[in-house]
Formats: sequence, C-alpha cells, structure tokens
Amino acid sequence: MNNRAITLAFIFLFVTAPLFAREKTDVLVMKNGDHMTCEVKGLDTGVLYVSFDYIDGTTSLDWSKVARLESRQSFIVRTEDGTVYTGLLRTPETPAGRPVKIEVVENESHEVEIERAKIITMTAISERFWQRFNGQINFGINYSKGNQSTQFSLGSQTEYVREHWSAGVSFDSNLASSTGADASTRNSLNANILRSLRQNNWFYAGVGNLLQSSEQGISHQSGLGGGVGKYLKNTNRTSISVLGGAVWQSTTYNQPDVSTNTQNVIGALFYGNLKVFRFSKTNFDVTGVLTPALSEPGRIYFNTNASYYVKLFSNLKWNASFYGNWDNRPPTGLSGSDYGTTSGLSWTYGLK
Repeated sequence: MNNRAITLAFIFLFVTAPLFAREKTDVLVMKNGDHMTCEVKGLDTGVLYVSFDYIDGTTSLDWSKVARLESRQSFIVRTEDGTVYTGLLRTPETPAGRPVKIEVVENESHEVEIERAKIITMTAISERFWQRFNGQINFGINYSKGNQSTQFSLGSQTEYVREHWSAGVSFDSNLASSTGADASTRNSLNANILRSLRQNNWFYAGVGNLLQSSEQGISHQSGLGGGVGKYLKNTNRTSISVLGGAVWQSTTYNQPDVSTNTQNVIGALFYGNLKVFRFSKTNFDVTGVLTPALSEPGRIYFNTNASYYVKLFSNLKWNASFYGNWDNRPPTGLSGSDYGTTSGLSWTYGLK
C-alpha cells in the first residue's frame, strides 16, 4: 500500500463530515417537565444526540428520560428485533404509569407505535448527501526520552446509513520509531456493506481490506469476502453480532532472501463483534476475525481490534486501543505477529 493511496483514503474519510445543518424545530419534553426546541440528530447506544441554536456542538441526552418527541424530519428507526421503520416522529398520549411510545408516521394512512425502550437507533434522513455520514477521527502521539522512541497513530471511521443497508470504511495508520532500530509502520483500510434480511436481526455482508505491516514483512495484503450474520443481542446497552462466510486473500511479502513472494489463500471467515455502552460517558468495542485457510489446511489467520472511549466534552473523546494480527505459518524468516496499543483523542461528527 503506497503512501499516495493511504493519503487519498484518509482525505476521503475526512471530507465526509457534514457541511450543513437543518433548522432546529424539533420539540423534546423530558420526564422532569423540561421543554426544549432543538434539532434531533439521532439515537445510538441509549444516547439521543441533539443540537441547539444557543449551544456549541452536539448535546447528549439520556433516551430513557425522554417523555415526548415531535419532529417533522424523517428518520430511519430500528428496533431491538431488527425491524426498520421510516417516517416522521411524534408521541401519542400515554396514560400515567404506561410505557412511553413513539409513533412513526410513514404516511397519512400508515402509523406505527413503538415502545420507546425497544428503539435502539434513529438516523435522520437528510436530503444532503454529506449529512448522511457519521463517524470520527482519531489522533495520538507518545514519546519516551529514555530510548528516544516516538509513536504516532492516525485513524478515521465513517458510516453511511440507509433504511435496510449500511456501508462503512475505517482507516488506521501507526508509525513507531526509536534510536537504534528501524521504524515500524502499519496501515490498514477496511470496508464493509451490510444488508438486513427479513428475518429478525439477520443480515448478509460483504467485506474488503488492505493491510501493510513492516513487522510481518507484508508490503501489501488485500482481502475480499462475505457471509451471513446475526445480532445475538442488540439493545441500548449491549450489541453482540456474529458472521460466517468465506474470504479470498492475496499477500505480497518482502522476504530477506527473496525479492517478493505473493501468496493467495481461500479461507473460511468467522467474525464477532461486542459493543458495551454506558450513557454518554464510556463505550467499549472489540472485534475479532478468524480465518482458517481452506487452500492451506492447518494455516490460521487471526486479527482483532479493541477500543475503549471516554467522553471528555462535546464531540471530543479520549480513547485507548489495541490491535493485533497473527499468522501461525508465516513465510520463513518473517514474524507471525504484529500487535500494539495506542491512545489519543477522537473527534466525532454526524450523528454523534
């Protein structure tokens, strides 16, 4: 993966931040009686994101404390069982002591009432293309005087959400250098597209990735695959998803005794993701991908990424992350693993 491709990929992710905002005419009433006029941007992980004319940035509200919501903006609304609705939002009159319900008005003749607690995500449908993206940008730097070591990390994630499908791209780059040792670099670009199935919480997905790792001698690795998955749990506090399928992978190595060596592998694909949330303060996200090589029985690839986020204020968060790649049968003379930790700041945009 050359530097030009990496730079262009990062620029693409960066410029997807929304450039415009709609009018703030939505109405919120909280359980304690507070009445607010604002722009509802969306709901995710039990947090309702809103913005005000008189407050800079995005404000986070506890979704369980909302008693009434009215919006003339269309939203994509997803429930715990995976059902998706699209329409305007309003709150019907609810008898005292009964669960609060949100009414999704798809058209004049079709309205659906959903218990507020069963709604896990709401995404505003914008007429402007750029406003349909959500994501974040990460940056970190660590320095040690003892061995004159410096580590830089740079990353970005963005997601495009529609009624029954979504697409996402993530980019991560790490550079580590220290006195008396060669600089170590790792660059990773991952893309996915997900389409919901009619069955509750089932989906199928396509995935692609690019990887460069000086530690493992990988000058270029590309993969393309897909499969069928299911959300085992999907609430405002926890999300667990798994996927099984197949993948094709091509890797070009820089070996000590060989100028280049390209290996093509067909393998099974097993993917798992766990997300745990705590209202507006912290969240933890870990992903693992296991790839047993079918064309080379006994060879196994595994990679994982884990991130922990703590909100500082507004759209700014602090994060600590772990990444790792393993290959139990690397080419002779090359390392079978590359792993490390990073920490830094994150700036979110779009829904968050």
